[in-house]
Amino acid sequence: MNFSSLHHKTLLLGFVSLLGLSSATAADWPRQVSDSRSTLTLEHKPERIVSTSVTLTGSLLAIDAPVVASGATTPNNRVADGQGFLRQWSEVAKQRKLARLYIGEPSAEAVAAQMPDLILISATGGDSALALYDQLSPIAPTLIINYDDKSWQELLTQLGHITGQEKEASARIASFDKKLAEVKQHITLPPQPVSAMVYTAAAHSANLWTPESAQGKLLEQLGFTLATLPEGLHASQSQGKRHDIIQLGGENLATGLNGKSLFLFAGDQKDSDAIYANPLLSHLPAVQQKHVYALGTETFRLDYYSAMLVLERLSALFSAK
Repeated sequence: MNFSSLHHKTLLLGFVSLLGLSSATAADWPRQVSDSRSTLTLEHKPERIVSTSVTLTGSLLAIDAPVVASGATTPNNRVADGQGFLRQWSEVAKQRKLARLYIGEPSAEAVAAQMPDLILISATGGDSALALYDQLSPIAPTLIINYDDKSWQELLTQLGHITGQEKEASARIASFDKKLAEVKQHITLPPQPVSAMVYTAAAHSANLWTPESAQGKLLEQLGFTLATLPEGLHASQSQGKRHDIIQLGGENLATGLNGKSLFLFAGDQKDSDAIYANPLLSHLPAVQQKHVYALGTETFRLDYYSAMLVLERLSALFSAK
């Protein structure tokens, strides 16, 4: 580092310190972070983060991390806005002027154009750009993040450490914990156990959330019990060897939905109606007794924003009369 850049950095750090703006001080850097591929040394607090995963982006926004651009999903579908950003943080993205990298198919050129100093890739899921790792890692430090084996709080804590936003991550989790305690006190649980899923009526299929999923962990925090699959059921856990979902389809759908209540993530009343109207599911106790509950289209991926919306929805559905 030459004298000019050192002098500039010293002035900048002094200014930040004077204002009390930094949750990670200069003494905290460089720091080492590890993923499944390697251990990286981040020389300074990231200032231009690019998220290739629309799932990770919500958590970065929640902790006020300097994410400047994000991959997107199909615009104006049931979970995303006109940009292809998830609805639960759509307004925040607009306020932060978050740029869209691409829709669906990852592009190393689009990432490079943002001049990032940190690139984040999800390890699994439809928004994973793992295939481009070798093209992305020369651009900037590149980290692979697993979101399918942990709660959204664990993910938030991990991202807080990586970005130097530990205080913000802790504050968000504390805010959620307070709300969760309030909701847990005044709800009456529906018949247990529950099957929680994303249901696709057109394909006669469902992705069932496992206890390892963020959705499953949230429900268990509230006192719900997740139904266990019948022994011998042949279900698929493909999708890049994900831990958070079990794919049910065909004859396995009705067999696998053995909870006494059904919770539809990324679903609304139309999805509940579709289950009630499906003759192949009409014999299920949850269907017969009208215990099918839609939790809102903003709950496809859980982060701070959608987790708070789930609490609001569950509170509205199950508040003790």
